[in-house]
Amino acid sequence: MRKTLIALMFAAALPTVAMAVPQDGGPMGGPDGGWSHGGQMHRIHGKGPYSQLDLSREQREQIRKIMGEQMHERKQTVEKYLEKLSPADQKAMKDEMAANHKKAESDVRAVLKPDQQKKFDEIQKKQAERRAEWAEFKAWKAQQPQKAQ
Repeated sequence: MRKTLIALMFAAALPTVAMAVPQDGGPMGGPDGGWSHGGQMHRIHGKGPYSQLDLSREQREQIRKIMGEQMHERKQTVEKYLEKLSPADQKAMKDEMAANHKKAESDVRAVLKPDQQKKFDEIQKKQAERRAEWAEFKAWKAQQPQKAQ
């Protein structure tokens, strides 16, 4: 019963999340430069955050491997904690996923040349700014129904 309820909650939330994504595809640069559901980049050398780095074929393959491993670790983390959704477990899952993401970013950065690292850092900064703006908007929107009452 509990698993069914959780699955229904996720299923109900997905359309809302899909509609909330900005038209340009959000922080990862859109569907052409972001991630597929299988965890592989659509175009690591096309549109998206890595397209501006002038990556060699070897770098693209290394980054693709790093990102694939990171996505696999994320999936394992979600499965591990999904059955135990107490608040403490939810926090632990978020913390572990954030640590895995930071490690993957660090590994990607290590593959890059110094000039590419500079550009990568700029991209990361812009993405962080967009995430902060999005969080600010969500907080503002959450307060709107309260003001109407």
